[in-house]
Amino acid sequence: MYMILAVDVGGTFIKIGLVDDGQVLARTSIPAYSDRGLSQALPRIKAAGLELLSQIGASIDQCAAISISFPSIIDVKTGKVLFGYGKFMDAMELDLLDWALKELNLPLVIDNDARVALMGEWFHGAGKGLNNLVMVTLGTGLGVAALIEGQLLRGVHGQAAILGGHLSIDPNGHVCHCGGRGCPEAEASTSVIHIRAQEHPQYRGSELSKLESIDYTHVFRLAKSQDPVAKALKDRAIESWATMMTNLIHAYDPDRLIVGGGIAAGWDEFMPQVIERIYQWNHTPWGRVQVVPAQKESDAALLGCEVLWNTQKTKYIV
Repeated sequence: MYMILAVDVGGTFIKIGLVDDGQVLARTSIPAYSDRGLSQALPRIKAAGLELLSQIGASIDQCAAISISFPSIIDVKTGKVLFGYGKFMDAMELDLLDWALKELNLPLVIDNDARVALMGEWFHGAGKGLNNLVMVTLGTGLGVAALIEGQLLRGVHGQAAILGGHLSIDPNGHVCHCGGRGCPEAEASTSVIHIRAQEHPQYRGSELSKLESIDYTHVFRLAKSQDPVAKALKDRAIESWATMMTNLIHAYDPDRLIVGGGIAAGWDEFMPQVIERIYQWNHTPWGRVQVVPAQKESDAALLGCEVLWNTQKTKYIV
């Protein structure tokens, strides 16, 4: 048995799993501490992976590779992270291929997190059997990936399709950490929700001001009780996400748009309204794009890590 040590790096948590033939044999997660850089996380990723192997009575020798899903633009040929986007800012200086060989004696493959999640859903989940897909992940950031006629879009510089969260929806909007203005990620992602809340003139009287941290679970709950700040944040998020998804449909012409990520766990609280707006705004004379939730949820990227290795491993065969 040769497994994949799969690592899904998120802004809040890092998920680690052992994957074999489309099955997650064991899984765990550790805090990301993304503001402290990736170098502090690597020893913890190694330790968590070895602990998982111990739990199932296996050793590192039974792994074929380590495969990483990472929230950035990636040069898949060199394994280099090309930009930080406010998280793991030292990652651009790290030689991850060298780290994997020295610390684990394994080859390493790495790609953008939304792209890897799309691979998982394409082979094992909501995209199975289709060859024209768009994946959107709603979470700490807003990830996007696209598949056209069975070809995963990467582009010559590694950034094709994945910057959907940075296609401006408001030229007068907030400045984003990518340098743009009015990006969906700057308007309605978990990473900025506390800032957007504090900007509201009624924030001091809002229940949100009493929380140590804010996420969309709080926003959706308090919006039901007509908290004015929560309601404004929810309405803005729905408009932002629907606009982004409409733009993606126009750009990539998918049969199905798959929505995942941590925020999507609250699907019933916001997605019916998002879908309603998408169908109002999108121009698809041929018919309606199917908008569906991810089926593999938190396992999509872990499963996609195995798919990534299977599509990239030939470069390691001499």
